[in-house]
Amino acid sequence: MSILSDIPSLAAVAALVETLPVADADAARAATQRQMALTKPPGALGRLEDLAIFMAGWQRTERPRISRAQALVFAGNHGVCAQGVNPFPQEVTAQMVANFEAGGAAINQLCRATGAELSVVALDLDHPTADITEAPAMTEAETLAEMRRGAAAVSPEAQVVILGEMGIGNSTIAAALACAGFGGPAEGWVGRGTGSDADGLARKVEAVRRACARHAGAQGLGLLAALGGREQAAICGAVLEARARRIPVILDGFICTAATVPLFAADPRLLDHCLVGHVSREPGHARLLEAMGKTPVLALDMALGEGSGAALALGVLRAALDCHNGMATFAEAGVAGG
Repeated sequence: MSILSDIPSLAAVAALVETLPVADADAARAATQRQMALTKPPGALGRLEDLAIFMAGWQRTERPRISRAQALVFAGNHGVCAQGVNPFPQEVTAQMVANFEAGGAAINQLCRATGAELSVVALDLDHPTADITEAPAMTEAETLAEMRRGAAAVSPEAQVVILGEMGIGNSTIAAALACAGFGGPAEGWVGRGTGSDADGLARKVEAVRRACARHAGAQGLGLLAALGGREQAAICGAVLEARARRIPVILDGFICTAATVPLFAADPRLLDHCLVGHVSREPGHARLLEAMGKTPVLALDMALGEGSGAALALGVLRAALDCHNGMATFAEAGVAGG
């Protein structure tokens, strides 16, 4: 049963933070001690050491491993496209889902390269959410239903879950969530997405400005219902289900990170088990990561979505654990200085 199965309201979702598991401090401490004993100067592997210790805390073992990595890509359509915010029609969402299922997208290749099992979840593509410049995107009941679908997609056998998305118009949704969650002018959060020209960019800024003004009273997880989308709600549900099962999460770029802003707004601790795979070329992402106190694993000037940056970060995470578990200690190697 999913952690969200019997949750009656978004307010009750936020209250879960007091009952969810936290990282095991003893396991993290043991992993830190192992890092200090490996045949290298302390700290020489930099972020790789931090990643291994992070995984140890969530897996509650000195030597964490990844035998199964799950990649989930959620797809949805958005009513805000009526405002002319995207150069491509919404039919492209379904077409890209078919491409994922046929194995022809970038995320398919990256998951194969880094050893992740990919699942694509299309969320009522024939029924876009409401136009956020005119109404809430979803009702509370709809939001909870999509969160439950995201939660149900998480495999209890996974040791890590990487999350991605697909949805024409969802870079506008991401900018609206970030702007509503952290403030500032709309233009500071809006980027070109899938290639908007100057006029398209102006329409996106205006849509975000109008949406945030209309829903100015939304707070916490209410932001998700007011401004989010089906795939954003599913991402939030998957994040919470993974947390309940002590499974670390790797978020993808700007859109995926922005999807979790309502969770952060409800309580930043809800994202303690989440890594961010990369910093996107979308201009709002670096600003968003700074506001959320998250350091990306990679910076490769990517802006594709699909979970592509998260999949690449999985390769780095696997390398971190291989070093952590496979290197000899000074004592084992008979090397002086340990």
